[in-house]
This record gives sequence, structure tokens and C-alpha cells, in this order.
Amino acid sequence: MSAPSPMPDSSSPAFSWPTRVYWEDTDAGGVVYHAQYVAFMERARSEWLRAHGHGQTSLQEAHGTLFAVRAMRIDFRSPARLDDALEVEVVLRECRRASAVFVQRIRRDGVLLVDAEVRVAALGTADFRPRALPDALYTQLKSLETSAE
Repeated sequence: MSAPSPMPDSSSPAFSWPTRVYWEDTDAGGVVYHAQYVAFMERARSEWLRAHGHGQTSLQEAHGTLFAVRAMRIDFRSPARLDDALEVEVVLRECRRASAVFVQRIRRDGVLLVDAEVRVAALGTADFRPRALPDALYTQLKSLETSAE
């Protein structure tokens, strides 16, 4: 498994976070349970934010903001299995004032297993109501938009 690539480079526009499949991730047949892919993608988005200077706690403390999944489209193409080394990719496709859309892919040895589009909403930490991103955070995230293939 390769080390995380916190910043996109010219050969790959995606942030990539490695993960390994453990017993707890699988069903009785040793195949990754479908809901576990959502957890893998959540972790990768959190690490993408951290790589850009915003861990979940600091995002809440510094900006009074958190992100919650609003909608998700997932295509399951091929199963992952016990002990597989996976790469979970994250690309910010669109940033709006109070939401963002991520494209995520999960691969094993370069083979696409799962792809998803995840829309997150910005919420205030005090009331969990939708809110606009603070200007500095919006500007930074907007600059990270990448067109996903």
C-alpha cells in the first residue's frame, strides 16, 4: 500500500487514501459489505480536508462549520475482498457557498471497484442548520475544484 498523496500531482488529479480490508469490513463470504464502502469514502474525505489544513475538529472550532452528507450516488462495479489493499480517491468537483460535490473512486491495483458522487451540505455546529461557508474557507475550497472524468 502506498503512502497517502495529500496533494494532487500532474499525473493524478485525485487525492488518494490507502485502506486495507479487515474482517470487520466483510460479510460471511469475505466480501466487503456494501455499507462499508461509504465508511471508506467518509474517511478519505476527512483526510482530504485534513491534508488541506482542516481536520474535522479544527473546521468546527475555527469556522463553526461541519459537513454532512446530503445525497450520494454509488455504482458498485466489482467486489473488494478480505485483505485487499484499496486506494480511495477524492476529487472536489464543485464548491458552492453552502455545499460541495465530491467524486470518489475506490480501486484495487488500479481496477475500479466503486465510484460515487457525494454532495455534502455545510452546517453550523451550534444548530446543525445549513449555512454559507466562511469566505476564507469558501475561497480555499473553490480553488481546489477539479473537473473529474
